Amino acid sequence: ATLKATGELGQSLTCKVATGRALAEAGLHPMTGGDGLSLCSGDMLLESLVACSGVTLKAVATALSIPVEEGEVTAEADLDFKGTLGVDKASPVGLFNIRLTFDLVCPTATDEQIELLKKLTDRYCVVAQSLKEPVSITIKRR
Repeated sequence: ATLKATGELGQSLTCKVATGRALAEAGLHPMTGGDGLSLCSGDMLLESLVACSGVTLKAVATALSIPVEEGEVTAEADLDFKGTLGVDKASPVGLFNIRLTFDLVCPTATDEQIELLKKLTDRYCVVAQSLKEPVSITIKRR
């Protein structure tokens, strides 16, 4: 299967991405000169990780009959803006030290079940695995 996303370049420093439900306008992060009105693609990447890992966790919990009453998924990452702005060539470009946290309410689950849930969620989350393993990206012009 092939997944696809398409975006249209905006008049300003933006790109409008069709999400299937709405149009999301991505732009510069305020720390790089953005006005804060557009979505930051780095935030969108973390949101994608949260969504994928949350859905994966619920699917794994259902398959293993581990009752998860409620929960929250949080993703955080570090970013050195000097790298993305090209101010310091030695600074990395991109997110690093990504941290994914699950705050779950599973009162009847054992510690072993929770560990298995975390392990299998990590293993089967497409976005997490794509971020963990090097992925080839081909850039071309039509």
